[in-house]
Amino acid sequence: MSSSAITIEVAPVEATSGRKAPTVIREPQWVKWLLITVGLGWFAALLLLPLATVFIQALRPGLAFFWHAISEPDALSALGLTALVTLCAVPLNLLFGLAAAWAIARFRFPGRQLLITIIDLPFSVSPVIAGLMFVLMFGSRGWFGDWLSEHDIKVIFATPGIILATTFITVPFVVRELLPQMEARGPEEEEAAIMLGASGLQMFWRVTLPGIRWSLMYGLLLCTARAVGEFGAVSVVSGHIRGQTNTLPLHIEILYNEYQTGAAFAVASLLALFGIFTLLGETLLARLRGQPTKSH
Repeated sequence: MSSSAITIEVAPVEATSGRKAPTVIREPQWVKWLLITVGLGWFAALLLLPLATVFIQALRPGLAFFWHAISEPDALSALGLTALVTLCAVPLNLLFGLAAAWAIARFRFPGRQLLITIIDLPFSVSPVIAGLMFVLMFGSRGWFGDWLSEHDIKVIFATPGIILATTFITVPFVVRELLPQMEARGPEEEEAAIMLGASGLQMFWRVTLPGIRWSLMYGLLLCTARAVGEFGAVSVVSGHIRGQTNTLPLHIEILYNEYQTGAAFAVASLLALFGIFTLLGETLLARLRGQPTKSH
């Protein structure tokens, strides 16, 4: 076997001393580089190349055109609505995620498994179906349509419907990040704090929150990214009213369908930049999460 080989430890065999010793299997070095090349090539073809294309197409007409595309009234309206929907959906999922994760991790009650299943529902249901569900509930011919019309409350084809749809789609992210962490920690520290005289709020701020802060921040980051880029459910409930109910993804679709390709790529580059910053944030949180807690 050549000297340029890599070693892999596999199932142990009996050593002369009577203890288990690892068996060493040598693989050619070309296997390592082949796997690396295939992985990087696949990553570049499916992720880096399309991402680079977005920025190239966005900047090809020039900076003046790019600035005009992202600063015209419809684009600013879409940007503002996207920010508003995100600022509403993320705090709602923060409150629900904390409550649901706490209930599931700390208590055993009838319907617990059903609650876990319902939380995962947005992962298994198409966003378009989710949007149709809200139309059937809050549309003019929906279950609550007559009551909403009598009280002059508009949900579908208005901002409240977009917020509801986005909140539904982003429900699992905070819960799914918190739940494993809270179950792994167990209730011992919280019970000790209560026995020492801490109130429920003091226990949460000084015991529970420090232990789950990285999982909570990671879940909020994923929830925010999903809310900003949501398309399917929002497309159904928004009505595509230009300058009123179009978020950034919907505005990009309209520009592309109208053959305003340069403007579509310019606005799309904003979402791409947000995605890049999200990945950087995930990397930073992963590193901070892996660091040992300093003792004071």
